[in-house]
Amino acid sequence: MDEARSREMSEPNRADRARLPSPRQFLKTGARLSRAAVIAFAEGPAYHSDGSVYFSDIINNRVMKLAADGQLSVFRADSGRTNGNLFDSRGRLVSCEGCEMGSGGRRRIVRTDLETGQVEVLTERFESRRYNSPNDLAIDRKGRIYFTDPCYGDRSAMEMAVEAVYRLDCDGRVSRILEQPAIQQPNGIAVSPDDRFLYVADYNISPGGARRIWGFELDPGGLPSGQTLVYDFGVGRPGDGLRVDMQGNLWTAAGITLPKREGESSVNPAGIYVISPQGRLLDRIPIPEDVVTNMTFGGRDKKTLYVTAGKSLFKIGINVPGYSPFPPLNPGTGQQAAGQAGRMSRP
Repeated sequence: MDEARSREMSEPNRADRARLPSPRQFLKTGARLSRAAVIAFAEGPAYHSDGSVYFSDIINNRVMKLAADGQLSVFRADSGRTNGNLFDSRGRLVSCEGCEMGSGGRRRIVRTDLETGQVEVLTERFESRRYNSPNDLAIDRKGRIYFTDPCYGDRSAMEMAVEAVYRLDCDGRVSRILEQPAIQQPNGIAVSPDDRFLYVADYNISPGGARRIWGFELDPGGLPSGQTLVYDFGVGRPGDGLRVDMQGNLWTAAGITLPKREGESSVNPAGIYVISPQGRLLDRIPIPEDVVTNMTFGGRDKKTLYVTAGKSLFKIGINVPGYSPFPPLNPGTGQQAAGQAGRMSRP
């Protein structure tokens, strides 16, 4: 068959495919597509100065490492159901060991020295009771760790009646700084580059639950006040992981392609949503996966965005440097961004 004849036959077929109706003929009446199994659930990416990215695979109870050369390996095989990860200013990996997607969750905050391999337990109880399921964390310029502790799994294992936000000070003291009813189920969390504001994603996808990002002023002691609604995701899947860039904008992983439980809706398309501190939606970066969970900023200039979503780790170049305690920005970028961050207003 010559090329012209082949092209002539293929063009009508292409048009026919575009006109195909929804597949009612071969589906049962009222049938809906559902997820039969999940083989991976990527979360909590953290970028190291050597160019590698560490991220969690909660459902397989492990922490993965993507090296700068693209080599993928298992960093920790028994992760204690680790969810969120973040490097502190000294390059140590701080992790939230949770209690979701299977047994073996250790429900604590740990810190790993990558040079020695030593794992240090920073906190595993508050007022003698085990945490619910530490989810995500942020670290301010003083080294204080803010972490969220919701419960999305087996609630019969809860030893505390509240789902809260905690601050872990450098001397090891832990304070509960936010709880219900101010926030229903705290999930993603971020501190502004100037330590003036704390942001928390309220991720309650129960019917009628809060699906919002809240902003708080932080005093020098790390105590939040002045709760302000920054953004409301309505009835769609709300923000999960939460980060900020050096201009003070919020970046959050939100939306879903295929709802997997009662209360979820696909009205918000899956992607990374960029929101100003004043609550204006600035942009959305589409992510071609079902559930977008979290992100981190990488590269020497912090202008590479790494995104965990479903079974994948994505990356894409961005125009604004992101903020994280480690590694520090190169001097030129850092000086420019610090000036921008200093002009942030109250959310």
